Amino acid sequence: MNGIELILQERQRQIDVEGWSAEHDDAHNDGSLIDAAMAYLRNVNGYKISRWVDFLRQRTHVPNWPETWARGWYKPESAIRDLVKSGALIAAEIDRLQRRTENKG
Repeated sequence: MNGIELILQERQRQIDVEGWSAEHDDAHNDGSLIDAAMAYLRNVNGYKISRWVDFLRQRTHVPNWPETWARGWYKPESAIRDLVKSGALIAAEIDRLQRRTENKG
């Protein structure tokens, strides 16, 4: 599977399994979807460091993680998996912005 397919699959999982529907995402008009995406992106280079994932899981503060989101939702895994999660969150934000534009027009 290529990167686009992985991101699409993750976005669909977020909708089907987690219940993060368009209506749910529309409520996140505070930039939190992008903040969460950035939190996952920040990890990617960190995977070069031994035990980086364990270190991050133990931290109480995660850079860029939305303050209004429960810390338990932050689940770093691997460089590729975190890129996929970030991409899916970016796609959700793009969709949210497009819906907002369509509703205004």
